[in-house]
Amino acid sequence: MSADTLTPMYQEERQAAILERVRRNGRVDVGELADEFDVTPETLRRDLTSLERHGLLRRVHGGAIPVERLGFEPGLTAREEAMASEKARIARVALAEVPVEGAILLDAGTTTARLADILPVDRELTVVTDAVTIAMALSARPNITVLCIGGRVRGRTLAMVDQWALRVLAETFVDVAFVGTNGISVERGLTTPDLAEAAVKRAMLQAARRVVVLADHTKVGNDCFARFGDLDEIDTLISDDGVDRLVAMDLQAAGPRVVLA
Repeated sequence: MSADTLTPMYQEERQAAILERVRRNGRVDVGELADEFDVTPETLRRDLTSLERHGLLRRVHGGAIPVERLGFEPGLTAREEAMASEKARIARVALAEVPVEGAILLDAGTTTARLADILPVDRELTVVTDAVTIAMALSARPNITVLCIGGRVRGRTLAMVDQWALRVLAETFVDVAFVGTNGISVERGLTTPDLAEAAVKRAMLQAARRVVVLADHTKVGNDCFARFGDLDEIDTLISDDGVDRLVAMDLQAAGPRVVLA
């Protein structure tokens, strides 16, 4: 093997590169990627199948597209598995935003659920949530009072939505709201695929003294169907170090303090 021969990519590296490409370009082609990575089309198809099973992209004829492009949302299990280490780091950093006492709001989402799991046991907190899973996880904690906002439960995300939820949030005011998002960009602000969840998230922004958005780097630069807020409506964005530094600077210039875990 000559000294200038390229070192083959490991499968995880190749799949990470595929995912970055599909999010940047909006679509990838099996044949082109197979040539670029010097693997067979069958290997590339297995990569796409693996990424789709984790809820990270959507396979289409001849290639793949980002899940957001068709308004497709991965299920809860798939989202829990995706970016697990990044979400754990984000949650640990978010602990610094939790007050010593008082009321917080935890939006439905896998990253906010990580934060719920590590809330300190030495703080008396009231937690308002629209997430069935978060309410169940915190219900046995003696130092935490759990309040569910109510409403219809969406099967895909187990989030409570619609008018019951909106009425409760209109009469609620907390110290900090920890909100998740499917997309965040300078151009479109905060977005999510579902209109009902967008309405609840919009109400959450108005129901808190401070708003902290928790979003791993795969959400940054994505734009989904339903817009629910502007960047200048949030105080802090906590993401991970997969975010491009120039993009992070652009986001911060548009409003929120940006922290990379």
